[in-house]
Amino acid sequence: MPRFMGIDYGTKRIGLAVGDTDAGVASPAETIDARAGVTDQVRAVGSAAREYQVDAFVIGLPLNMDGTEGDQAKVTREFGEALARTTGRPVHYWDERLSSRSARELLQPAGLTHKKRRAVEDSIAAQVILQGFLDAPSDGEDKGTERAAEQ
Repeated sequence: MPRFMGIDYGTKRIGLAVGDTDAGVASPAETIDARAGVTDQVRAVGSAAREYQVDAFVIGLPLNMDGTEGDQAKVTREFGEALARTTGRPVHYWDERLSSRSARELLQPAGLTHKKRRAVEDSIAAQVILQGFLDAPSDGEDKGTERAAEQ
């Protein structure tokens, strides 16, 4: 049963979530400060991956509403490539359009202050990304290592 780490990659924070194909449920894990360089970001995510014993990553790809890739998608792919090279674990990309909005909607009933909501919003967005990946039909393929998870 492969274990995945969902990643909501941002310029200020990186949200993380974990889940596996057996249970089929993603859970928010933590948020990492992303203001350091890519090397430090990859090191921090790699450390979390070891802690949570994940086999592969699912990174939210910020596509434009028309499905094209912009500058942030390019930066996200560069991060994903560095993460794959450094950790030796597979990286899948998942369409993250509206994941942050979904996270805000999920948190709204909690009545959190803006500061407290921002502290957990990115890990909830990572949960939304990973849950979408886990819920998607696999067309008979194993989601463990080789499935291309792009939409």
